[in-house]
Amino acid sequence: MKVGTLVLTAALLLPSIAAAMGCSGREHQVQSCAAGTTWDANSQSCVKIVNS
Repeated sequence: MKVGTLVLTAALLLPSIAAAMGCSGREHQVQSCAAGTTWDANSQSCVKIVNS
C-alpha cells in the first residue's frame, strides 16, 4: 500500500511542480513569424521589423 500511495502522490505533485517551474503557460510557447516580422510579447503577435 505504501508504494501505491507514493506513486499516487508523485503523480499528483509532478504537474504542479512543473507549472511552478514555468513549464506551462502561453508565454513559453515558441512563436513563428513570417520573414520581416518578429514576435512582440506585449501585443502577443507578430509585428513588422522597422529598420531605423
